[in-house]
Amino acid sequence: QEVRMMMNEKRNKAVATPRPYTTPIYINYRSTMKIAALACLVASASAFAPTTPSAASMNTAIQSSATEFDGMIGVSNEVGNKFFDPVGLSQWAPAEHLRKAELSNGRSAMLATVGWVFPKFYTFASDDVTTTDPIEAILQADAQWWAQFIIFCGTIEAVKYRGELEGKSFTGDGPAVIDWTNTWDTLDEKQKEEMRLKELKNGRLAMIGLAGFVANYFIPGAVPIVP
Repeated sequence: QEVRMMMNEKRNKAVATPRPYTTPIYINYRSTMKIAALACLVASASAFAPTTPSAASMNTAIQSSATEFDGMIGVSNEVGNKFFDPVGLSQWAPAEHLRKAELSNGRSAMLATVGWVFPKFYTFASDDVTTTDPIEAILQADAQWWAQFIIFCGTIEAVKYRGELEGKSFTGDGPAVIDWTNTWDTLDEKQKEEMRLKELKNGRLAMIGLAGFVANYFIPGAVPIVP
């Protein structure tokens, strides 16, 4: 009985003794999930963000492009016998593609230069185009003419593409895709190289000349030597 009384007293003391107060911690699981989701989005976005190339890597790319172009035809005295690319555009496309684009644009510019000057000396009878002004003539051209022009350009590109599939070339470094006079195969390697260089330089000159014609047309007096 005495033991039972002692146990009851200890139990009463334990119940009567106040427990120290502790501040409850509430976790907002919704806010935590939002923060975690935002962190995941930032991490995934940074994974796909383009990295800014360093100056050293840019210089290395330009130097490698210059090395690739140095052995090509066209690096001659007018550019100081060095590869000319002041803004580093060559690092964004292979040399072969840029050479094809340069030749295609040069050939188009040569034809356009002739078309710009020729009507000043001779014109054909026409009902729809009644002016020798190059820009106005383009705007006066009938829709049927534009359709024929687009079909003609597409045909030329198709012939070039088929020729490349057959192992031919329209840049002069192989059998010619189009050779109206059948003289390309009769030339030796030195003559072919000279012909390629002449075409390339004439194309470059024509592109500069056509740009001068257009600039002087819209801004009279922009090119003093152009009437």
